[in-house]
Amino acid sequence: MSRRNIVLIGLAVIALGLGLYFFSGSTPEKVPESEHVGEEDHAAPDTAEITQEAAAKAGIASETVNPGTVRETITLTGRITLNQKSTGQIKARFAGIVREVKKGQGDTVKAGDVLAIVESNDSLQLYPVKSPLDGTIISLNTNVGDVAGDASLFTVADISDIWADFHIFPRDIDRIKSGQQVIVTSFEGNHTDTAPIAVVLPVAEASSQTIVARVVLPNEEGLWHSGMTVRGDVAVNEKQVPLAIKTSALQRMEGKTVVFVQTGNRYAMRPVTIGLSDPEWTEVREGLKAGEAYVSKNSFMIKADIGKAGAEHED
Repeated sequence: MSRRNIVLIGLAVIALGLGLYFFSGSTPEKVPESEHVGEEDHAAPDTAEITQEAAAKAGIASETVNPGTVRETITLTGRITLNQKSTGQIKARFAGIVREVKKGQGDTVKAGDVLAIVESNDSLQLYPVKSPLDGTIISLNTNVGDVAGDASLFTVADISDIWADFHIFPRDIDRIKSGQQVIVTSFEGNHTDTAPIAVVLPVAEASSQTIVARVVLPNEEGLWHSGMTVRGDVAVNEKQVPLAIKTSALQRMEGKTVVFVQTGNRYAMRPVTIGLSDPEWTEVREGLKAGEAYVSKNSFMIKADIGKAGAEHED
């Protein structure tokens, strides 16, 4: 290769290197974030935006923060039992053989309805066993061919009202009285009713040293069933507080107690410091002001929406 060709190749390599240097060193003009195409304007991760129509369909309701009354409550555990004043154990009048069973467990009967036919051992005559009251057959303890004696054949109960028996431990005995209102709730939370304590029984149970407080619950719809375990919140004291919200508004997020404050269609998570609380109302000591709107019903739906938005924001 001639000396001239070697020089030309060297100049070409230098030129190529300079071109690559200047090309790599240039930077495109930065586009303002507001002009980015295809990027969404995400809301803050602790807020959600829901139209009034969508909120109404979802059952989300809001109220304003106001002064209120918070009740000091004692929570008791109890059980639903039959009202013994309207429950009958139906027996045969005379010993004999059960020849026919006309009604079964769960049947509704009227006073005078025939439940079974028994053949008397003494007279060998057939006679009817009748219900002495209107009600529902709770238990059936006989079959055709059985010997009817002193044992109950049927249990019939009027379940239009029912008892809730709550156990009071010694530390609370002096604070629970007849006439106090009790919020009775099934353990699943499906049923709730409020009624006064009808009587506090004067005898303690030997095994637990507890005393029974009895509440009579209306049960026309048959929602309460004998044997159900229930919770009873008894109001034993009341206190006026400067700010109170519905207890149902409270949620836990990020390790904090929060509520969701509504401004138009936007719902924002707000940490709060709470004080006294009962199943319906809770005192707010910090985090809210009088007159602010907050989600009082179905607040868990706002929590879920914010949680979902936060997860998408992290992705």
